[in-house]
This record gives sequence, structure tokens and C-alpha cells, in this order.
Amino acid sequence: MHRDELTKRFRDLHVSGTPLVMPNPWDIGSAKVMARLGAKALATTSSGHGFTLGLTDGGRIPREVALHHAAEICAAVDVPVNGDFENGFGDSPETVAETVRLAAEAGLSGVSIEDSAVPSKGSYPFDLALARIEAAVAAAHAAGIVLTARADGWLMRNYDQAEALRRCRAFAEAGADVIYAPLVDAEITRALVATGTPVNLLAAGDMRDLTAQQMGALGVARISIGGGLARVTQQVILDATRAMLEQGDFTVLKGAANVAEIEALLNG
Repeated sequence: MHRDELTKRFRDLHVSGTPLVMPNPWDIGSAKVMARLGAKALATTSSGHGFTLGLTDGGRIPREVALHHAAEICAAVDVPVNGDFENGFGDSPETVAETVRLAAEAGLSGVSIEDSAVPSKGSYPFDLALARIEAAVAAAHAAGIVLTARADGWLMRNYDQAEALRRCRAFAEAGADVIYAPLVDAEITRALVATGTPVNLLAAGDMRDLTAQQMGALGVARISIGGGLARVTQQVILDATRAMLEQGDFTVLKGAANVAEIEALLNG
């Protein structure tokens, strides 16, 4: 399907109160499985992708590598894909705009840009953060893709939830298609929804205890998992490898996925 059609579908899937559940694959295989299990849209995950490269999260993946990874996932599935492109691979608004244009060329239907100044642990000052999103919005709208503006400083403990809300409101006023502040509570979520701009909610922290329906009752339009499922997979690797090497216990392998089912999903 042509990217323009996928992007239109992606936009239409953002309905307040009836959230799109958007899983985050970390490679082609996980993307194919998630799409064929019924995911209507997918998003890359910088932390999950980084693990496959032996890298920690936070600005370690070069832009050309992230773009190639995103293009491979787009080519492997017939659903819209959103790119987790962290800070846009540069500090300046001009670099962010260029990244958004390249994301569209890679086949992505959307891209997320955050206010974290990776690889440092800091966040951009408000004015620069807003200027970066304004540049990203202009580039995304020119390319016809969805721009998600993220206020990650609360997650990084660089500012409080009130500042995350202030930034997201400013991002919404700047024309962002979706706003996203990871790890916020129900009260802040409702305040984000009140902007009228579709809100992405991360299924992490206390929000993991809610169902998609309960999250939808807060008014959100999209639910993502970030690196959550990749981390669950990594925990299986830790637990199983420790059991085998430290205790000589191989019984964990009894829980392996059914080969025939996986092959059927991969083969479509």
C-alpha cells in the first residue's frame, strides 16, 4: 500500500476515547508477527532497536542506521509505522526538520520527536524545544506525515509534570498532530486530552495496570508500549540463560513458542 494511504489510515486511527494500541517491534520478525496478529499500526523503539545492536538507549544509534531500520520495517508490513527518532538526531531545528523529511522518504507514516537532549541526560530549554517542534511540524506537514511531539523531561526527572503539560500545550498550539508525555498520571492525561490534540499514552508505570478500555476512558487516542515488550523479552533471556548456566536447568525451554505458528506468521 502506498505511504499516503497508510498515513491517512494512521491519522484516522487516532480517535479520542477509542485508542489505537500501537505495539513497538524491534526487528523485522517482531514487526511481522505483531502486524499479522492484528496490530493496526506499529512504531519503532530506540531502546529495543539499540539492544539488537548491542547499544544502550539514548542517542547512540546514528540517524542513517535508524532510518535504514525503519525502512526495513515499513517494507516488511502493510500497516502504518511511526518512527521513534528521539531528539531528531541533532540539536538544531534545521536538523530536526531534515530528519522528518528523511523519515517520510523512508516510508514512515509518522515520526516522534522529543525534547531530550540525548545523548546527555538533559532536556532542551522551553524556547528551543518549541522551536524544534515548530520546525518538525512544518516539515511533517509538507511531507504529509504525522508528527508526534514528546515532552520527555518528566520521564528524565528534568522537570515536573506541570512543565510537561505546559510543553505539550505549546506543542499542540504549534500544530503537532499528537502530543505525548511519558509516565504521566490520570489527572495530567485528562489535561493533555483537553487540548483537543490526540494524546499518546505510554503503557508503563501505573498505567500498565489499566486496560486499553480504561485508558480510553481518559480520552487518549493512542497507546504505545515503547521498549516494554522488548524488555520483557530481554528478561526471558536473562532468566533462561541464568537458569541454564548457573543451575543446569533447561526446563524454561518448555515455554518456547510454537515453531509452526511463528513460521506461519512470518510467511504471511
